[in-house]
Amino acid sequence: MTGNFTYKGPEDLPDAIPVFPLTGALLLPRGQLPLNIFEPRYLAMVDAALAGSRVIGMVQPRFDGAARRPDGEPALCAVGCAGRLTRVSETGDGRYLVTLGGISRFRILAEIDTDRPYRLCRVSAEEFAADFVPRAGEEAVDRAGLLSAFRAYLDANNLEADWESVDRASTEALVNALSMMSPFGPPEKQLLLEAPDLKTRADMLVAITEFAIRETAGETPPLQ
Repeated sequence: MTGNFTYKGPEDLPDAIPVFPLTGALLLPRGQLPLNIFEPRYLAMVDAALAGSRVIGMVQPRFDGAARRPDGEPALCAVGCAGRLTRVSETGDGRYLVTLGGISRFRILAEIDTDRPYRLCRVSAEEFAADFVPRAGEEAVDRAGLLSAFRAYLDANNLEADWESVDRASTEALVNALSMMSPFGPPEKQLLLEAPDLKTRADMLVAITEFAIRETAGETPPLQ
């Protein structure tokens, strides 16, 4: 369930959705992503979503040097995550403050030609059917190892955490929240998004975090 609608499987996701290309942004199933919407085209996108399915797809622009479209817009990564508008507030100065509740990842099948100011894509969530099952794969995650890496990262960067909230969180919520909040770059965020299951995502997150800790400590070898 996301908001006031229950998504039971890939067939419940619209096959055509507006997409919001945003570098470094990561939304995962059942995660909560706050957004500050101020560009006119994305204000129009929110208005259209509110009048329809309330679903918006978060996707990163390609970061591998892929050519741009003829209109100058960047090409998109193949995989994104759909979210439902679960909270919308107007600021009084022309902005929307919204929260997207993650539903499922999707693969872009094609971009749709449109005269709307925002981009539309035909998508499929068929290969991500497990995303619709809450807490799927939790039992395989090394939660203790994940928390150890998280604590080491905080210590290395003189940061604090609300450990009571961490302890209360389900393993799925913990893995996905830490992935979404991680300060890593777009390629790492895309790897976390495309991880085939929760255990793989957690293992990737630990590996990336441990590398970042070594880099902070100056222990990584210099580039040749």
